[in-house]
Amino acid sequence: MSQSNKELQNRFEMKTVLETSRMLIESRSSDFVLNNLLLIIMGKLLSAKAAVLFYDPIKKIYKIEKAKGLKNISEGDQVKISLKESQKNCSHITYNDFSDQLPKLAENMENSIFFPLRTSNQHIGFLFIGPKATQKPFAPHELEFAESLCIISSVALSNSLLFDELKNTNRKLDRRIHELNTLFDLSKEFNLLTDREKISSIFKFALLGQLFIRTFFLVYKTPDKNTLLASSGIKKSFDQQEIDTLFELCPTEVKAVDDHCYDKVESLETNQITNIIGISIQGEKVAVIGVGERLNKETYTETDFNFLKSLSNLAVVSIQKTFLLEERIDKERMEEELSIAKSIQRGLLPDPIPTIKGVDLAAQTISSREVGGDYFDIAETPDGSTIFAIGDVTGKGVPAAMLMANLQSMLHVLLPVDIGLNEATERINDLIFKNTPSDKFITFFWAKYFKDSNVFRYVNAGHNPPILLRDKSDQIEELTEGGLLLGAMETISPYDQTDIQLYSGDMIVCYTDGVNEAMNQHQEEFGEERLYELILNNRHLSSQDLMNKILSDVREFAKNKLGDDLTLLILKIN
Repeated sequence: MSQSNKELQNRFEMKTVLETSRMLIESRSSDFVLNNLLLIIMGKLLSAKAAVLFYDPIKKIYKIEKAKGLKNISEGDQVKISLKESQKNCSHITYNDFSDQLPKLAENMENSIFFPLRTSNQHIGFLFIGPKATQKPFAPHELEFAESLCIISSVALSNSLLFDELKNTNRKLDRRIHELNTLFDLSKEFNLLTDREKISSIFKFALLGQLFIRTFFLVYKTPDKNTLLASSGIKKSFDQQEIDTLFELCPTEVKAVDDHCYDKVESLETNQITNIIGISIQGEKVAVIGVGERLNKETYTETDFNFLKSLSNLAVVSIQKTFLLEERIDKERMEEELSIAKSIQRGLLPDPIPTIKGVDLAAQTISSREVGGDYFDIAETPDGSTIFAIGDVTGKGVPAAMLMANLQSMLHVLLPVDIGLNEATERINDLIFKNTPSDKFITFFWAKYFKDSNVFRYVNAGHNPPILLRDKSDQIEELTEGGLLLGAMETISPYDQTDIQLYSGDMIVCYTDGVNEAMNQHQEEFGEERLYELILNNRHLSSQDLMNKILSDVREFAKNKLGDDLTLLILKIN
């Protein structure tokens, strides 16, 4: 070729490089850059085979990004290229430069060449050129042209890849913002709902609309059992054993369903569930979510799972709120009913305490709960005598209060009847035995006080023996005569009634076991001895003041933690 023809050729190639560089640098599409790079190179160098390989620095392997004319190589294939680090910076690498294994796409192509694609700080990959159609080696000016075009294309590729990365980041950011807005809107809607079916319905449509999930289930841990609360696209329902097993299988994170899961819970495979997620609140697993394949057949990404977990957490918290609301309503209803029951129970007790001539009287009952099973009564009989009664029903709370109310009604029914205390006690015992469970019984003490004669006639049915303290005596007497506690068994042997003569200054203290069995922090009981000593040391007080003193000391001893109902009835003869 003459000198003038060489100059024309060089000018033409330079013009081609400049025009190509302007076109490639202005483009923001990596696909456009790669296509034009291959077409121009193949046209200028008369090669029918070419490819661009991108380097993955994490996997340390090359991937075919764009290929033309290569039969056994497809775009996306991975290619291993063993080179020294210094070779990556060479202007080009020939067939004979590979000391180790030859790359697959260069096999049987002796005149093929690899041109590095790189910027000042990044190795992008290689441009591979197959042999010329003429099978002649590439001329130096052809190699220079290809090298120049690769340098320009590398800058264009770096810019376009950066632009693609920015677009992808913006796309992810837009999706994340959309997901956050969706969660925010759903949280507002969930907060207004107290109906679990509506919450489940919204959750179902959110899964379908946002993640294209049609097959799913939601299992929730209710106070009674694990329950399937919501589902869609489920062909075979889960039985209770499978539902319980799901809680054991599922961690607190996303778990891909494997053969082990299918063996444990067959319905997972039947319903084509692919992933399960455990939802925990305050460290406790409260729900399990299972999802099937997406309608668009796309695989779940980490972002998808994060959104699914957030959406599931939101729905589960809202569902939990409905249960807590129901519990609160039930609790408030129960508290209201207990308050009414407490008022009714207080109405059954003497209020105010009646005044009896010649008797200093005080009485009070304190329930360890809203209502209790302790009972006292003071009532006048048709013959002008006075009935004193105190009782303690086994147990506490509402059942004990109901039995106590029955006892009070029986006592008042028998008041006008002209029979002795012993016979009346037998009737009460038989009625309670026939009409109450075998584990319910009553300790009961009652007495009839004859004001004219100061005779105190009593029957003790298994109750804590009341204390009799005579005036000017330090000897404690216990009123124990009577019989079995009420309701334990049908009356076989009659109850004994006993008369005692009271004199001025004599005192009787009746109490329930909430007094002597009150415990301190060392699990030590208040005890009878401490009670006896307290009464002896304060015998000079009025009945009301003595009762207040006993209550105060018991409360202080137990640090105000009463484990049982507590009742006192004190009378002093003036």
